[in-house]
Amino acid sequence: MYKLDPQLQQDTVLLGQFPLCDVLLMNDSQFPWVILVPRRGSTSELYQLSTEERYEQSDESAYVSQRLSDYFEADSMNIAALGNVVPQLHIHHVVRKKDDPCWPKPIWGAIQAKPYGKEELVKMVDELTLLFSDKFVTPSENDGDAMY
Repeated sequence: MYKLDPQLQQDTVLLGQFPLCDVLLMNDSQFPWVILVPRRGSTSELYQLSTEERYEQSDESAYVSQRLSDYFEADSMNIAALGNVVPQLHIHHVVRKKDDPCWPKPIWGAIQAKPYGKEELVKMVDELTLLFSDKFVTPSENDGDAMY
């Protein structure tokens, strides 16, 4: 049964759900940063998804990357599935710009997260919800083993 990792729950805000993945906003105002988490229990690696799920995950990831890149005029998109701290499979999509605080180095472990202010968080959630709205599904449309 699927249940979101407690660390991800603590560090993110749920934006919505795609057919396979929960769509989360990382609470770090230094970077537009979205995390996709396949709603599959005990999955820690991409290869553990079925072939069809891997295709869906890839499609959802490309969609998020393209939308974020266009909307925020990214110089680069950093996409990674790191399982060193949080073992649950989750895929980071981070907008990188040449003037961001870590450019050109990786962001992981480089600087401490700077959470959004209350109004800033509401604005970002609203913007991203609208940006991704054409791909969101309602929980009843999900075919995974999600726990609600």
